[in-house]
Amino acid sequence: MKPKYYITTAIAYTSRIPHIGNTYEAVLADAIARFRRSQGFDVYFLTGTDEHGQKIQEQAAAEGKTPQQHVDFIAAEIKRIWDFMNVSYDQFIRTTDPGHMEIVQKIFRKLYDQGDIYKSSYEGYYCKPCESFYTELQLKDGKCPDCGSPVERASEEAYFFKMSSYAARLEQYILENPDFIQPESRKNEMINNFIRPGLQDLCVSRTSFNWGVPVSFDPKHVVYVWIDALSNYITALGYDPDGDSGELFRKYWPADVHLIGKDILRFHTIYWPIMLMALGVELPKQVFGHPWLLFNEEKMSKSKGNVVYAEDIVKLFGVDAARYYVLREMPFAADGNFTYDLIISRFNGDLANILGNLVSRTHAMTCKYFGGKVPAPAVTDPLDDELKAAALKAVCDAVEDMKTLHVADALDDIFSLLRRSNKYIDETTPWILAKSAETMPRLATVLYNLIECIRIAAALLQPFLPDTAVRIRAQFSFPEDTIANLTWGGVVPGTALGTAETLFARIDEKAKHAEIEAFYAAKNPASEKEPEKPVIENLAQITIDDFAKVELRVARILTCEPVKRAKKLLKLTLDDGQDGRTIVSGIAPWYKPEDLIGRCIVVVANLKPAKLCGIESQGMLLAADTGEDEVKVVFVDGMPAGSRIH
Repeated sequence: MKPKYYITTAIAYTSRIPHIGNTYEAVLADAIARFRRSQGFDVYFLTGTDEHGQKIQEQAAAEGKTPQQHVDFIAAEIKRIWDFMNVSYDQFIRTTDPGHMEIVQKIFRKLYDQGDIYKSSYEGYYCKPCESFYTELQLKDGKCPDCGSPVERASEEAYFFKMSSYAARLEQYILENPDFIQPESRKNEMINNFIRPGLQDLCVSRTSFNWGVPVSFDPKHVVYVWIDALSNYITALGYDPDGDSGELFRKYWPADVHLIGKDILRFHTIYWPIMLMALGVELPKQVFGHPWLLFNEEKMSKSKGNVVYAEDIVKLFGVDAARYYVLREMPFAADGNFTYDLIISRFNGDLANILGNLVSRTHAMTCKYFGGKVPAPAVTDPLDDELKAAALKAVCDAVEDMKTLHVADALDDIFSLLRRSNKYIDETTPWILAKSAETMPRLATVLYNLIECIRIAAALLQPFLPDTAVRIRAQFSFPEDTIANLTWGGVVPGTALGTAETLFARIDEKAKHAEIEAFYAAKNPASEKEPEKPVIENLAQITIDDFAKVELRVARILTCEPVKRAKKLLKLTLDDGQDGRTIVSGIAPWYKPEDLIGRCIVVVANLKPAKLCGIESQGMLLAADTGEDEVKVVFVDGMPAGSRIH
């Protein structure tokens, strides 16, 4: 029976299309999964999308879509990107899948019934991008300690998970299982920065939005992201807390590795294992927090304008070149870096000069000197033994490096063999051997050895560059070798070679940079002519002193409801960073109450209160009259409630 291997990625959040840094994780997991399959493992590879939460609901509203419409589009795009990057997943789970949602409800109920979840209220600071609550002491310079974004003061009824009850047990598990958190530095960070200082109970439900899995016994609450999203690793396999788990769960759990970004390590190495302990489920064998792929040494961010998408790189360089770069350039524990100069350098230096040149020269010489058929080895030399040893060493080294997920090192092992093969050509000088009939037997051995090295390298490269491996096999008529069975001497003399093709044509650096510039210019064309500015007639002018009298402040909408007997009016309860306030606004024709809850707006805070339909309105919100009987509220999401607008 084949040994099983279960690998997962973090499920991608459906707020936006993933950039190349996000895509790296899927490609990395794919390379590991393919390598294990080639070793003879029964692999199950899970990936998917995280589709619930306040941020999704707000973003959908801003786009004029339902949350389901928004996540359907983004999830389809993510799946399309994974597919064209040749990611060989076995299942693509979505947290909006009915089967997942049903089991999440069961998990929540089980944890509540056994006393691990209790109902209380929360008062603290909320980070919208991270969807996390923090105490004032946890903040860093008044901002989110994880992503650095502004936080909002929040208070609401919620269910909580008793994290502290399992802290000691978790620490003991981590210490007794040194491979559970990798790399090693990440383990020390979790223990020293989070567990030992004391775990706080975790908020696991929300009432301020409704886009999520409803709590079955308290439907005004939705299950918060951590129980919802993290549970995907077992719901995908058919786990059932009632004891009727499916065949996939019984076969593949526990996971061999959860592959995640280092920024969400805490959730996977503290929250997730404690949840599993509470459920009585075995913990995953390893959580690997991979580093980030930076752009010019900076974290990719849409706000910084430094986002690079996988599809763009593929259009400019090809799928396997993109895969090779992100896998080769990422160290085991340190952040990698993306620049177009670096990818061109890798393309020319490794793919074109080392790999492409070796394949091209060997194929051409075999066709020229032996009529396109693999020659039988005849006359040997000590150099042959050295080359053979290098080939077998590459196999052993790559296998050992992949055991510990040192993927970049495994690629270096393979390219060490390719470099040694190119050197072997220079040492044996086939073009000179071909000049004499007496040395043709020696030439036959040289070319056989080179073809054999290419066969072994192609088998090793297949997990990383799958299309390239197929093209190499086609040129030399190789069988589809597995890493498990790689030994010297697999090439059969007399085999007819296939048609030659260039694997990677060397790039002219100057021309490629011009192509890149033209590509982005076409993708993001600047307007040829600035639009004419509208003329505002009869505009009264004020002084700076007049403007200074107006107090504009950021406020977060806590509740929103229609005003009875007034079709155009909505009553909004606001968190203004002070005592709170209520305003009445005539925006009902354009906004539904559920679309506004949780949004941040700008209010005129020092406007004299006025009664509208018997309700005291303590201010006015800012909105724009966009014409054609349409009004749009000015939203400032992400800004802390109470912030003054200057």
